[in-house]
Amino acid sequence: MSRRREFEIAFVGLKPGVHEYSYEINDRFFEAFQQQDFRNCKARVKLLLDKKSSFMLLKFEIGGTLEVTCDRCNNNLPLELWDEFSITVKMVEEPDLMNEQEEDPDVYYISRGESHLEVAGWIYEFINLSLPMQKTCDSEKMDGPYCNRAALEMLKKLEAEDGGKKDNPIWKGLEKFKDLD
Repeated sequence: MSRRREFEIAFVGLKPGVHEYSYEINDRFFEAFQQQDFRNCKARVKLLLDKKSSFMLLKFEIGGTLEVTCDRCNNNLPLELWDEFSITVKMVEEPDLMNEQEEDPDVYYISRGESHLEVAGWIYEFINLSLPMQKTCDSEKMDGPYCNRAALEMLKKLEAEDGGKKDNPIWKGLEKFKDLD
């Protein structure tokens, strides 16, 4: 089976009910997309497709590991992935118009004539949404096994040097407007 077709689900022949699909995702999967902020991805995606007469409920369960760069010390930091996402896919006559008008990001429309559902884009999106916005070593124990001690010492040194320079000159003079009623 080609790499591209691996992520297409032929739902027309499926009986109503729940169907399970599993995908093993690695760095090769992301080559078709833009460059990522992570590497060494070993993700598992479990997809539960609940087929109904005119719509489908898709539940994606994301798990696995990947490696990011710590925002604080710039060292490699392994992250555990675990998240769940749901999508409702509805079959309609004018899917393009309906997708433009739909405000709920968890609802997607396809044409009644469609026979396959492409899930690679959703898998890509959900793995990226599983990542935290700020990727840092554990703040309680910044001397953990993944921390770059030299970078942390440099940050502490710079913070100590900059200790007295907390006031930003941009805001100077605005305090006179503070107590106006």
